[in-house]
Amino acid sequence: MTRPLSVGIAGLGTVGGGVLKLLRDNAEIVTARAGRPIAVTAVSARDRSKDRGIPVTGLRWYDDPVALATDPGVDVVVELIGGSEGPARALAEATIGAGKPLVTANKALLAVNGAELARSAEERGVTLKFEAAVAGGIPVIKALREGLSGNRISNVAGILNGTCNYILTQMRERGREFADVLADAQKLGYAEADPSFDIDGVDAAHKLAILAALAFGRPVSFDDVHVEGIRRISALDIAFATELGYRIKLLGIARQTEAGIETRVHPCMVPQTAPIATVDGVFNAVVAEGDFVGRVMLEGRGAGAGPTASAVAADLIDIARGRFTPVWGAAAASLSNAPSVPMSSHVGAYYLRLMVVDRPGVIADVTAILRDMGVSLESMLQRGRSPGEAVPVVLVTHETRESAMRDALDRIGALPTVMEEPALIRIEAG
Repeated sequence: MTRPLSVGIAGLGTVGGGVLKLLRDNAEIVTARAGRPIAVTAVSARDRSKDRGIPVTGLRWYDDPVALATDPGVDVVVELIGGSEGPARALAEATIGAGKPLVTANKALLAVNGAELARSAEERGVTLKFEAAVAGGIPVIKALREGLSGNRISNVAGILNGTCNYILTQMRERGREFADVLADAQKLGYAEADPSFDIDGVDAAHKLAILAALAFGRPVSFDDVHVEGIRRISALDIAFATELGYRIKLLGIARQTEAGIETRVHPCMVPQTAPIATVDGVFNAVVAEGDFVGRVMLEGRGAGAGPTASAVAADLIDIARGRFTPVWGAAAASLSNAPSVPMSSHVGAYYLRLMVVDRPGVIADVTAILRDMGVSLESMLQRGRSPGEAVPVVLVTHETRESAMRDALDRIGALPTVMEEPALIRIEAG
């Protein structure tokens, strides 16, 4: 029998335990598909006494994860520590430096340090795989890097964070405010005790930076991603979205334009008829458009032990089979140097909600500002009359430039009759 592929895992949390369980429970099918057995022989974790629900006896233990990389009995290292710096980065650099394949589920590590790690891996002829880093069990990395490799990708977009999608779904279905639903999500384990990375859009931005690098054959560039979260989305906005025929989703969008590549994460209104609008709860979805294939959509669970372990196992099987693909789909010398397009250059339609004092002339003041900024209105909604009190007014614009919309918002927000900071949500075709 062919010698087993010996795996070292750094990090035995939810995902690490899931990988151990999958490789043991599905050993027969994994061996058949890999052409050889795949066995975890060494691990690194902080607490050796913790009950992980799966036997870990007989495995070589390392307190220092970097030591895992130099273990001569380890053929490939799986990094499941997390974080863009510290032990995770040190382990990644040590593994590549030792000439060993690296599998990681760490989107932050790749988004921030992926360009450097990819260069190092290419110089040493080392495999770097990360199917589990984006959208959990959805095989979106393989789809972009291999399945769609004959296409020019014009755009890739998706629901990339299950926590935000769950919160927005619950707000819509139950008519509750953001803070209340977030508290429930934390109790249920769908949101972390500190949910900032999720609800402020950073997690989705890490994933989008990786997808954009793959889609457009360009080194990963996290700093160029425009990032907004969902903290300011209200039940009122969700109700108005429904009335207008939209659903609100936190989307990551990467698009090739004549000026370069735009990458942005922010709440969007998408038509209720768009396939991505029906993706609810903790599910993720990714849509890509190629010049020959057309539109492709992948949907599934974007996190959790099982889905993420499934993606890690797929990478390990590729390594066992000797399948090698450059990190960003092409050698470094063939990568694009297309510039990043600033958010101020974005052109699109907008939803604008104002809380204004209900008295004559207020709407005229607002529309005059929009006219002066060259912003054209498609429709307007005003519900109820409360003379002298604050009432909501919703404006939907035709396509306009972001910079013009921002200038208009600054002037509208300064009006004495506007009682709250205006709420702005971009409208996407879906």
